[in-house]
Amino acid sequence: MTNTQHHQGPPLSIPLNQDYSEKVRYDSPDYPIYIRRGLLSHYPNHTAPNHWHEDLELIAVTSGEMEYNVNGEILRLGAGEGILVNSGQMHFGFSHRKSECDFICVLLHPMLLCSAGSYERDYLLPVTRNAGMPYLFLDPDVSWQEKILQRTRSFYQEREQETAPLKVLAGFAEILGLLYTHMPKKETPELPRNQDLSILKNMTVFIHKNYEKKLSLADIASAGAVGQSKCCKLFDKYYSQSPVLYLNQYRLAKSVELLRDSDLSMIEISLSVGFHSASYYTETFRKWMKKTPSQLRREFRAAAKGSCAETVTFQPAK
Repeated sequence: MTNTQHHQGPPLSIPLNQDYSEKVRYDSPDYPIYIRRGLLSHYPNHTAPNHWHEDLELIAVTSGEMEYNVNGEILRLGAGEGILVNSGQMHFGFSHRKSECDFICVLLHPMLLCSAGSYERDYLLPVTRNAGMPYLFLDPDVSWQEKILQRTRSFYQEREQETAPLKVLAGFAEILGLLYTHMPKKETPELPRNQDLSILKNMTVFIHKNYEKKLSLADIASAGAVGQSKCCKLFDKYYSQSPVLYLNQYRLAKSVELLRDSDLSMIEISLSVGFHSASYYTETFRKWMKKTPSQLRREFRAAAKGSCAETVTFQPAK
């Protein structure tokens, strides 16, 4: 968007709303729109933190591939493909093979299309509350889904134009029309509440709110009102990692944000994200990121100098 600061990469910090959903840092306070291009290697262990928000999320892969977890269900996204994640769903991207993935991430809040209550009632809510469509895999060989992928890429290409908010608004309306037309038409009964997912959300929120403190496995399990064994089973089932590993990788993700957006020293960063020393922080960082914090900070600063004229190209999946 115009007159806003742009950062390289997708959201790394996860501030929370009162309902514990992610508080998105939009490109401009005047428009609830978020547009970024990211690399999966900028996340610890090539794994983004799990999160959820009211916004619809669009991912378009430009090169490489990644796995994408939505409420515990895993999909594989290749170059030219993408995914739309519906409002309120838990999700994150990752790569078990630690392979690189270059992708565009766009978040669009439903309020963009709520100029009249009738639009919200008749078109928006039937899509965002459709229990039969928690996500939509975007296949470039399906013409209407390819239109959504094209729109996602155009949002990024046009983000610096003066009329970018208007173009996004028009594009979002087009996407909503496609979703409304092609979504499951039968009345889908409200899915029974998944108690395990609710417990996992509570434990994840506890980590997001208290990561800078000294936390134990018992503390995390207590936040979900379950035993330590149940806690570990849920993290393994839905995140494919232990609670303690999730905690440390979330701390590293928070530190990446500080490396990118601040001039804090390594000791200041390490202490602010919950590591007890700069040496342990650097050792853990190198283990998961395959580079030192200082090296990544230099990469961010070099990228920030020459990213304004960036364009998007992609190689279709074979």
